[in-house]
Amino acid sequence: MAGITIGRLAERAGVNIDTIRYYERNGLLPASTRRASGYREYSPADVERLRFIRRSKDLGFTLAEIADLLSLTADRTRDMHGVLRKAEERLAQVEFRIAELTRVRDGLKKLIAACPGHGELATCPIVSALS
Repeated sequence: MAGITIGRLAERAGVNIDTIRYYERNGLLPASTRRASGYREYSPADVERLRFIRRSKDLGFTLAEIADLLSLTADRTRDMHGVLRKAEERLAQVEFRIAELTRVRDGLKKLIAACPGHGELATCPIVSALS
C-alpha cells in the first residue's frame, strides 16, 4: 500500500500541515519516510496518532503530557493505571482552573454591580478595588 502524503494526513487527522511538522520536530510524531521525489510519506498509524494528539489537546493536555500518554500507550499490553493517573491529574488541574475562574467571575460581577457607570472616575468602585 502506498503511503499517505502530508496533505492527505492533515486532512484525515483534522490538523494543518504546519502542525504535523511541529509535532515531528518535537518528537510527538515519528519522522516521516521520504519518497524518491523527496515528499514526506506517512502511514495510517500516523493518522491515528495525530487524532490521539488532537483529542488529547482538546482535553487540555499539554504537549509534554501528551508525550507521556503516548509513551504509556505504546505497549498495548500494559496496565491502564498510568493513563488513568494522567487523566485524573488533568481533571484536578481543570477543576482548579474552574474554581479560579468562578472566583474571578464572581468578583467582577460584584464590581460591575457596585459601579453606577457614571460620575467622577475618582469614585469608581472598580478603580478603587483595583488600586
